[in-house]
Amino acid sequence: MPTLILIRGIPGSGKSTLAERLMGENDVHLEADMFWGKDYKFDVTKLREAHEWCLNSAKAAMAVGKGDVIVANTFTQGREAAKYVESAKCYGYDVQVLSLSGPWDNIHNVPEEVMEKMRERFQSNRDFCNELYI
Repeated sequence: MPTLILIRGIPGSGKSTLAERLMGENDVHLEADMFWGKDYKFDVTKLREAHEWCLNSAKAAMAVGKGDVIVANTFTQGREAAKYVESAKCYGYDVQVLSLSGPWDNIHNVPEEVMEKMRERFQSNRDFCNELYI
């Protein structure tokens, strides 16, 4: 059965690296950061649009029965992933959640004060999954 793999962690935790390593021939890798393309010019006013694009792209991939769908976003709270999990159930996908905390480079230069806020709201795996499945 195909799987929706949600990779979560703050910037620099290794999400993109792991997603690329997990990719099989028919799999799809998505991140909200992909919304901005190769030039990556982050615009906070379009952040909601970027996450909607990512969710809709994941739904589209599951709807046509691609292989595994791998989504690498911060997912600090379970509620941020809930729509992905709902969609996976609708399309017959299993769900796997991977939480990372690796010491990699923060390639998008997210300011430290923003990273600290993410760390503060980052739910434990148990709380994250409990929130997802309530």
